[in-house]
Amino acid sequence: MKRLVIIEDQTAIREMLVEILRLDSNYQLVGESGDGQSALNLCLEVKPDVIVLDAKLPGLNGVDLLRRLAERLPAMRVLVFSGHENPVLVREMLEAGAHGFVEKTAGLFEFKKGLETVANGGTYFGPAVAALLRNVVANPAASSASDFLTDREREILQLVAESHSTKEIAAKLGISIKTVDNHRTNLMRKLNLHDVASLTRYALEIGLIEPKKTL
Repeated sequence: MKRLVIIEDQTAIREMLVEILRLDSNYQLVGESGDGQSALNLCLEVKPDVIVLDAKLPGLNGVDLLRRLAERLPAMRVLVFSGHENPVLVREMLEAGAHGFVEKTAGLFEFKKGLETVANGGTYFGPAVAALLRNVVANPAASSASDFLTDREREILQLVAESHSTKEIAAKLGISIKTVDNHRTNLMRKLNLHDVASLTRYALEIGLIEPKKTL
């Protein structure tokens, strides 16, 4: 029986997955989380065999979370289950250590098939992700948009796009305001984007943040 953690910030989807997988004798659900930082602490504590991971998470995004977990728990298997499948995001998830990626539009059959495959040592991609990867192979430039952003720059990009001030970012990351300004200047130069609105649109495009919900 595989020890499983579910990391998903949308409560309804997380609860649905929990209910489905609790009935599956192949897995023992040992935790769930809707926040990146909490998920990191949880996984380091319970050391699951496999995790289901959403790409977009508050606090610590899925790519950076996965990189940290892969360093500490290299034997852990990871299935990304995301509503966002663009070339940059898929590539970064795979490079960070994901073993499979299933789009949420693929449905539960694909999800369960992907989870079973990944949990048992294989790799699995949903149909939309598989098609995207074939396109990337044919057009390599399509996946290179953020190749030159450092981990810290991507972290700051997410926080800027989430409307945090420079002072708030500095406090959250434990660095100086001047350092935040330097990183923001560098990522604007690298991306050729020169205002917060443009950075926010870019963060949305590459799957770093969720679109804001309107009533």
